[in-house]
Amino acid sequence: MRDVTTAQPRQDLRQEQQDRQDRQVQDLAVEPTPLALLLLGRDADPRSERGVECPGDLPAPSDPDLVARARAAKERLGDKVFVLGHHYQRDEVIQFADVTGDSFKLARDAAARPGAEYIVFCGVHFMAESADILTSDEQKVILPDLAAGCSMADMATAEQVAECWDVLTDAGIADRVVPVSYMNSSADIKSFTGEHGGTICTSSNARRALTWAFEQGEKVLFLPDQHLGRNTAVRDLGMSLDDCVVYNPHKPNGGLTERQLRDAKMILWRGHCSVHGRFSLDSVRDVRARIPGVNVLVHPECKHEVVAAADYVGSTEYIIKALEAAPAGSKWAIGTELNLVQRLANRFAPEGKEIVFLDRTVCFCSTMNRIDLPHLVWTLESLADGKEVNRIQVDRKTSDFAQLALERMLALP
Repeated sequence: MRDVTTAQPRQDLRQEQQDRQDRQVQDLAVEPTPLALLLLGRDADPRSERGVECPGDLPAPSDPDLVARARAAKERLGDKVFVLGHHYQRDEVIQFADVTGDSFKLARDAAARPGAEYIVFCGVHFMAESADILTSDEQKVILPDLAAGCSMADMATAEQVAECWDVLTDAGIADRVVPVSYMNSSADIKSFTGEHGGTICTSSNARRALTWAFEQGEKVLFLPDQHLGRNTAVRDLGMSLDDCVVYNPHKPNGGLTERQLRDAKMILWRGHCSVHGRFSLDSVRDVRARIPGVNVLVHPECKHEVVAAADYVGSTEYIIKALEAAPAGSKWAIGTELNLVQRLANRFAPEGKEIVFLDRTVCFCSTMNRIDLPHLVWTLESLADGKEVNRIQVDRKTSDFAQLALERMLALP
């Protein structure tokens, strides 16, 4: 049971955390909106979010010794623990990461450390699943807060995708369709992809994945992010928007006719990133008006019209490398998650590089923000005391087919 006496101290630190995020927002010239409260993790949506109670007392957020406790627990564990920190993670957590990166890089880093008994993934659920798939049976993947999910990954369930495949079969085209699933998908969707002859892709290698897929078949079912699929097909492969249709799992037959399915080259799943989907063409126009000479750099999960209006488009790693190589005095507006943009702005400010958030409204990843310092301390101290908590395990059949899809990606030319 939780100790109810910690409620007030937790509220105190929650206010401190809100104040700190407010200062970050002000630094990047963005304005909070009512919806931003949810994105900041300050409120909950009971219709879409899973509540999770930790088995035991979660440390009070107001505890001034949280940093020291995390450091001490990590030292007690020594080489038994390997902490992974996603780029979008908050600073108070990222400081304890042994490595940082995007989801696939982190999963591979974990697999490259077979001596680590515990892989603590400071990310979201699908990332931890991927790490479990790629690591050995002796390693245990831990997610500090099981409520840290991904809205995009949740937009495509195994049942919905199976029904979609039935629709494609009834239309007489399933044998010509190759599934390509974004890394930001559940283990079930990766497994479906592997079982049906498809591959996984990242935002860095989506072009190569689609090129390979069209060598295997005539059409692609792209899951679950419609924007990455559309942007890659149109920008990189020279297709037209008319070559793409959107399959809506909440409508009969996906909201499409058999004729539309037969004519399409790209069948895009109706999914999106709740963070990158917020950027608009008005965001681009506004920042160009405010900052003459600004370079607009966005992630390919953004809407097509935003990508078309940007100067540069690329993955998280691409964004970081582009800013590293940028000349002093250059100005940049970045269309990706706010924790990362703030970190990059602080990092490159001494070099005279001006980096701002593309939009005026807040765009934190709310579920990523659920991994906070109290949850990390609770996790590390539990493991140090010999208590296994919040382990993420993918069953063998699902894991085998998912790994097959991942191996196809690794073998891409």
